[in-house]
Amino acid sequence: MPFLPLPAPLRQHMLEQMLLIRAVEDQVQALFMENVIRGTTHLANGQEAVAVALAAHVNAARGDTVTCTYRGHSHALALGMRLRPFFAEMMGKVGGCSKGKGGSMHLTDLSIGLIGTFAVVGAGLPITVGAALTAQVKHKSSVHTALFGDGAVNIGAWHESLNLAAVWKLPAIFLCENNLYGEYTPYHATAPVPNVADRAAAYALPGIIVDGQDVEALHAVIGQAVERALSGRGATLIEAKTYRYKGHSRTDPAAYRPAGELEQWLERDPIRILSDRMIADGQLTPQQLESLRLEADRSVDAAAQWALAQPYPEPATLYEDIWA
Repeated sequence: MPFLPLPAPLRQHMLEQMLLIRAVEDQVQALFMENVIRGTTHLANGQEAVAVALAAHVNAARGDTVTCTYRGHSHALALGMRLRPFFAEMMGKVGGCSKGKGGSMHLTDLSIGLIGTFAVVGAGLPITVGAALTAQVKHKSSVHTALFGDGAVNIGAWHESLNLAAVWKLPAIFLCENNLYGEYTPYHATAPVPNVADRAAAYALPGIIVDGQDVEALHAVIGQAVERALSGRGATLIEAKTYRYKGHSRTDPAAYRPAGELEQWLERDPIRILSDRMIADGQLTPQQLESLRLEADRSVDAAAQWALAQPYPEPATLYEDIWA
């Protein structure tokens, strides 16, 4: 869909966010390989535009919420999670956003609207529906977004969530990051329709396909979905066509990808698309771009070093912050 270029300050902010997220993910992978970060990690290199475009529309002060997948580092950071608690959580340290108990797949910060990132595929979908229903019942003007991958669209909770949101016209956005693979299986091998957005018709919802590498196109589409939700017209299904440059998780070499596929998507790097556009418009120079990269690297290194020096939780804290 056509869209108007965003103002230069917003472009600059989005570029800085994407550079920071990319630097963080590279650092996370390095720390994981050094056994500083344990468990598992799921990186979003290549998918930064989705996180940054969505975050530009999320207003935690009015009650907006977001639920996310286990590939949620980018969204937590774009929404405003600070680097120190982020890295501390990744390392299981006391200073983490979840007090070191959640790790890579369980990042939570209600102050920025992040209800949580979820290790179970599709687990955030019904929670977003619940948040949207709460807002509707309480007559709150807020928007509630569920992020999920293409692998989640074949589970029961996905269908139930979209159906309920459609029937009750809930103020929700269902945002699919279709990176072509559900873990190691290509999307076309598990779905009978070519696009996730094609399924919106079954629920009488708008189904919108957008270039997931273009942060400005994403910003425009998400903005329309926010307006629809706030006006009482109900939910929207958005499919962002994107790509993860790394494997599914940990040390996955992604050998299942066809030859040349990664290289094609690297040509459409979201950072490159926006920075090239800004350079062409006289809003950025190559030298300034490199300076921004270096500044992101410095900030990430400093935060990681701070987190390394933090203590681990005491064993007794295992029994805190639980329901029963």
